[in-house]
Amino acid sequence: MSRISPAERKLQLQREAEGDHLYANRIRVYPKSVHGPVRRFKWAVLILCLTVYYILPWLRWDRGPGRPNQALLLDFTHRRFYIFGLEFWPQDIYYLTGLLILGAVFLFLITSLAGRVWCGYACPQTVWTDLFMWVERLVEGDRNERMKRDAAPMNADTLWRKIAKHSIWVAIAFWTGGAWIMYYVDAPTTVRAFWTGTAGMGVYGFTALFTASTYLLAGWAREQVCTFMCPWPRFQAAMFDEQSFIVTYQKWRGEPRGHLKADTHEPHGDCIDCGACVTACPTGIDIREGVQLACIGCGLCVDACNEVMTRVARPLWLITWDNLNRQAAKAQGHIVPVRLLRPRTIIYASAMLIAVVVMGIALSQRPTIGLSVQQDRAPLFVRLPDGSVRDGYTIKISNKTQADTDFDLAPEGLGGATIALSETHQDRAATLRVKVPADDVGTLRVLVVAPDQSGSKPLTFRLRNTQTGETTANNVAFVGPARSAGAPR
Repeated sequence: MSRISPAERKLQLQREAEGDHLYANRIRVYPKSVHGPVRRFKWAVLILCLTVYYILPWLRWDRGPGRPNQALLLDFTHRRFYIFGLEFWPQDIYYLTGLLILGAVFLFLITSLAGRVWCGYACPQTVWTDLFMWVERLVEGDRNERMKRDAAPMNADTLWRKIAKHSIWVAIAFWTGGAWIMYYVDAPTTVRAFWTGTAGMGVYGFTALFTASTYLLAGWAREQVCTFMCPWPRFQAAMFDEQSFIVTYQKWRGEPRGHLKADTHEPHGDCIDCGACVTACPTGIDIREGVQLACIGCGLCVDACNEVMTRVARPLWLITWDNLNRQAAKAQGHIVPVRLLRPRTIIYASAMLIAVVVMGIALSQRPTIGLSVQQDRAPLFVRLPDGSVRDGYTIKISNKTQADTDFDLAPEGLGGATIALSETHQDRAATLRVKVPADDVGTLRVLVVAPDQSGSKPLTFRLRNTQTGETTANNVAFVGPARSAGAPR
């Protein structure tokens, strides 16, 4: 049975002493490896997350000739986001807003139900830190061996292990940074260009940046990111209530603590004060002290405690997932039911449902055409010899379909108004037909001529897709000369 060593006890006392000061040196955490269902589940989630992350940029999606065939591509160069069968333009930025709102509400709901499960299992910081710690244990050994190596003077064995560990860390960080770049460029093309030295400086620069950040955050900062850098722990308490399932030490069952070989006849609880839960924690906390800012809810302390309980022939799950309400009832000898449906979760779930429905409707009714109109400022208008007035406008027509399309553009709201492309007005007509290439924006300058007009009048440009009949409109002003004093209205 492992107990807290004098060195570890000294570190704990040092932490308590330094807790009263504003600044304190970091006390390095040496997590011990554990085995059990929680650890296996964490490995499964880690493998799934890494597989999705590394494989997703290489999936292909046929969008037709001349179109990018990467399933997920955030193409900032051409201002397009491709997500499988969906294509988003810059004008669709509100979908990103909706997605962020949906993600936030989902995180609120999950946190209110099960605590920081996102932090403990699927957060990128947790996933890569877990991977880096696995490499560390593989190369340098488990907790006690690593602590002895770090406390002893440097020797050849320690040196080569340190070099090997950091080399593997850098390699993982490099593939992580390189994979992130693949989401913004065509993956096969960029990989070939990268290794042949023909890629752009942006590719090399951002790969180096993301490599360095992954190496520093997952390899060195580790629990400090979760404890000090991440804002989520600061307001997660607002998502918790007495019904939230969190990693919980069953104090009513474990206290008072007592060592197995303690020379006392006083009764004590199931906790033998072995410290296994502390040494297994990746952030170095003692779960027996209750809900804490640094607890990420990973549950590795559950596996560590169950292993000890098995060895001492005591019931498992001294540390478990439960809510404060049920724990208070158990301490009184009662069992209360679990309440998943409560005002907080109903509100979050309803907000999620509304967001999903709104985004679904918006996607299903998303227009395939767009119209932007900007009026000429110099001159505002031109008086023609026949007394009519001419205004100029710059028109931008967005064709979001995958085929070259003819559009009819017509000015409405002014009696007898005509539209033309040239200064000669030889092609003036009530409607102007314009062809715009597939998935492109057509820009043109048009002239609108109307009979004698004075002052500013409303003008509507109406655009119609000749193939589908879909229409859109844009309201502007048609400016004429100021009305003379005494002129009839």
